[in-house]
Amino acid sequence: MRILGITIPDTKRLEISLTTLYGIGRSRAIDILKKAKIDPSIKAKDLTVDQENDIRKIIESLKIEGDLKREVASNIKRLKDIKTYRGSRHAKRLPARGQRTKTNSRTIRGNTRKTMGSGRKKEEKK
Repeated sequence: MRILGITIPDTKRLEISLTTLYGIGRSRAIDILKKAKIDPSIKAKDLTVDQENDIRKIIESLKIEGDLKREVASNIKRLKDIKTYRGSRHAKRLPARGQRTKTNSRTIRGNTRKTMGSGRKKEEKK
């Protein structure tokens, strides 16, 4: 099954497989299936054509994938343009919601450590 150009996995339960779409999590997937009156434990390969169309119609009425990504990007750009604190944190690629940065925030700073001792190397003294 394909929705908005994205292939939904056939072998997983439908409430899990709908979460492959950006903007749909578990709770929203369950709500979509309740509106369409479909059992969440059914697999995507077992759906009838009418059920697929019901799900597709409900999902297309939501703001997901490209539209949602554009909206999030425009919100961040607006914060940067009006020079808010949060906008400056986004521009510097630092945490924007008050987290500490001395020890944590490795992922946003690009200092992810896969194993012990593989982080940033200290510069040699010249």
